[in-house]
Amino acid sequence: MSDWLIYRGTGEPDPERIGALPPPPPWRNFEGGPLVGAAPPVDPASTRRLGERAVPLPTEDEKALQLINAALYLRRPLLVTGEPGSGKSTLAHAVAHELGLGRVLPWPVVSRTELKDGLYAYDAIGRLQDAQLSGESGPGGGPGSAAAGPGSAAAQDGIGRYIRLGPLGTALLPAERPRVLLIDELDKSDLDLPNDLLNALEEGEFGIPELERIADRPGQEQVEVLDDDGRRVPVVGGRVRCRAFPFVVMTSNGEREFPAPLLRRCIHLDLAPPRDERLAAMVQAHFGPGADERHLDLIGLFTQGTRAGELRPTDQLLNAIFLTQYAAREEHGRREDIAELLMRPLDQRQR
Repeated sequence: MSDWLIYRGTGEPDPERIGALPPPPPWRNFEGGPLVGAAPPVDPASTRRLGERAVPLPTEDEKALQLINAALYLRRPLLVTGEPGSGKSTLAHAVAHELGLGRVLPWPVVSRTELKDGLYAYDAIGRLQDAQLSGESGPGGGPGSAAAGPGSAAAQDGIGRYIRLGPLGTALLPAERPRVLLIDELDKSDLDLPNDLLNALEEGEFGIPELERIADRPGQEQVEVLDDDGRRVPVVGGRVRCRAFPFVVMTSNGEREFPAPLLRRCIHLDLAPPRDERLAAMVQAHFGPGADERHLDLIGLFTQGTRAGELRPTDQLLNAIFLTQYAAREEHGRREDIAELLMRPLDQRQR
């Protein structure tokens, strides 16, 4: 295996490897601060996707490894396309698991998703309600007192309580190690979001207008806000600036074309569906050692259909293996019937 590879796709944790990542190219060098603490550890969301251990990439898939590492070296987003169930989203969790980068920051995209949803949310209504309550109970006894307005000193001191960074905003916090950000199913977004992402991903920073407006006031130069992990983190001058550019995985099922300015800023990986060794490793990861041998008939049924060009996500195979363990332990014919029912090709379900 080449020494230059930081992520090696072995499935085994090797957090020291990220320390071998060289400095970024000058045009991708970011110097935000002050540094925030280490990311929380990998959470159950990763465990559910990876099983007992991350599924290694097949040794012959050198191209995928090179592209993943190119994104790490160049500090560029990785745009991952492929069939449903090919492991696009799981790739982000596998990289976080192997390199010890902590909890993956998930940002699922829908048709109504806007850039601000990923950056931060400001609870103006909650802040106003708290200010009114403070005014009613404070000196003066009524909403007309000096403490009642959202522009009062008391309200300004607590503004950070009403701002929470989204997954993209948290990923851009200044940290020693890159965070892993999963922008899932970007092709589901409206037409504007891919273009709106460009500036934040290119500059590695963004402003929070509610904090920028008060940054020149005494005591407001640095404000603590909540991040997507639930931690309180400092924001200086109303702007979030990254230090280590995050490892950004953007997934797409290929349902639409993306604008050229976004594509030229990304590393594109077309991920093939898991086959043979990778499929066997996936079954073992979720059902234990030797599970691929015990369920060789179902794996063969699954791969037979996919090689014939049928669209079958790997979730179907895992569902079939799990259910047949209980519904058809010894009945081979019934086992196949249940498996075929659960593994009907997606592109034939409407026929």
